[in-house]
Amino acid sequence: MASQFIEDVRADIRMRGYSLSTEKTYLLWIRRFIHFTGNVHPLNVELSQIGAYLTYLAVERNVSVNTQKTALNAIAYMFEKYLKRKMGDLGFKLANKQRALPTVLSVKEVRAVLDELEGRNKLILQLLYGSGLRVGECLRLRVQDIDLDRFALTIHDGKGRKDRQTLLSTQLKSVLESQINSGIESQQKDNQRGVGCSMSPSLSRKYPSAFRSEAWAYIFPSSKLCAHPLTGEICRHHLHTTVVRKFIALAVKSAGLKQKRVTAHTFRHSFATHMLAKGADLRTVQELLGHNDVSTTQIYTHVLGRHYAGTNSPLDSM
Repeated sequence: MASQFIEDVRADIRMRGYSLSTEKTYLLWIRRFIHFTGNVHPLNVELSQIGAYLTYLAVERNVSVNTQKTALNAIAYMFEKYLKRKMGDLGFKLANKQRALPTVLSVKEVRAVLDELEGRNKLILQLLYGSGLRVGECLRLRVQDIDLDRFALTIHDGKGRKDRQTLLSTQLKSVLESQINSGIESQQKDNQRGVGCSMSPSLSRKYPSAFRSEAWAYIFPSSKLCAHPLTGEICRHHLHTTVVRKFIALAVKSAGLKQKRVTAHTFRHSFATHMLAKGADLRTVQELLGHNDVSTTQIYTHVLGRHYAGTNSPLDSM
């Protein structure tokens, strides 16, 4: 039962245009919930099992609040959007394992890591830190998303299926122009072979010739062609996130940062913290990061050496 049911839910998720990462996450939690209920079909399962599962995650699995919310979102999709079953009051126990404070680098540490990189890899890290991007948002950038006149980046279909604009460092103009030209050149060579950049099925239907357009060329194209995960068509996707993880790990090691766990997301955390430290308004940073709730952005006020409003330690006045 579970296999066919999962495939049906997968088809529904794709019909609604959700991202592949959301699809994978939702299906993972839906599978886990079905297993928890003893493989009872969700149409027949008691709704009280939803609260029981969420409580189990909090009490037995000791998950964080965010993980519990992710599981709830997936289960809510299955019941309310796919099965059209209203869940009502679930009455579950909230997880009390709070999210840990994010790792943040100092400006000196960021510079040390950047000094270990060059070319495309350095530009990617500069965008993660300079614009506060998630790694997937950075790698999905297309030519049309970059405005070098206004020094702005447009992020399409970010987390929560939202579009937003964020700032772009003026230092990156010349290197971005070069990277854009490289991306366009790669696309033109592909077009001569009858292929082009990867497009979602919905975009391909709406813009059937877009894969030949310079505007849709990826800034960071993959080095190899591949089969589209949804359509099977041969195309060129953007760089995979593992490429970024690998070169960041090497750069961090070379920079001698042994006492912090540094990932691609660390540079987004550092962007937010450094913006607040320089006096940026909390709501402005919230908009740049694309957070739904300002409370999510407020976590960065807890990792500042000094409070974002400029309060000093009493020891400093002695």
